Amino acid sequence: MSSNEENLRRWQRRFLIGAAVVAPISPLLLLQGQIVRWKVGILPDASGDRSGIYGDGKHPAKLFVIGESTVAGLGARDHERALAGQFARFLGDHLGRSVAWKVVGRNGVTARRTIDELLPTMPDERYDYILVGLGGNDVLKLSSPVKWRRDMTELLGILRERNPDAIIFLSNCPMIIYSPILPQPIKALLWQLSQMHNANIKEFTRKMKNIYYYPQPVEVMLEGFFADGIHPSEQGYRDWAEAMITYFAANHEW
Repeated sequence: MSSNEENLRRWQRRFLIGAAVVAPISPLLLLQGQIVRWKVGILPDASGDRSGIYGDGKHPAKLFVIGESTVAGLGARDHERALAGQFARFLGDHLGRSVAWKVVGRNGVTARRTIDELLPTMPDERYDYILVGLGGNDVLKLSSPVKWRRDMTELLGILRERNPDAIIFLSNCPMIIYSPILPQPIKALLWQLSQMHNANIKEFTRKMKNIYYYPQPVEVMLEGFFADGIHPSEQGYRDWAEAMITYFAANHEW
């Protein structure tokens, strides 16, 4: 058995043991989750066009962004100020060329639901770059390590089949530990699962060609980051996009 498989089995055991341990307090966790949802409410998706161009130029690079609520732009007025537009901005600055971007996002989707619900709406085009923003709901909905790896591997395989030459970027699993609105013990439990998913995806994407994961950052800029305690603000999207491009540029050749 490879070390890759051994690690997956170890994470799966930890997940199952943890689930058994917290089962007696699951009503408390459910109540905490309901209270948080009541406090936060539901932010609207970013409004306006789901496509745009950053910069000037006759032959812009083509970027496609797909994923959950952060891709849908909750916490921002429009997509230009949300993750897609901000990532296109810093990508374009790094490349020294214009970037034409399109975005398909939906609040609440997991990797599995992205395959089933969002991929069918993906425009039939070839893209130079793809950004996948997932992980938050797979943590909140307690996807196991085996499920997380299986669903993400399937999703990445479909994206690669449709875009053989694209560079695929993956945003980090959620930094739940920094959420100012999640109470204990649910924060600690979800943070452990998020760290597990982070280690998992780092491992299984390591040898995938032209697929780059942004690992959970050691340093996090918190001032002004959150719009509601969970989703980024417009400043948060800007800081996050800039940090990802800086990391990808420093650690990969593309």
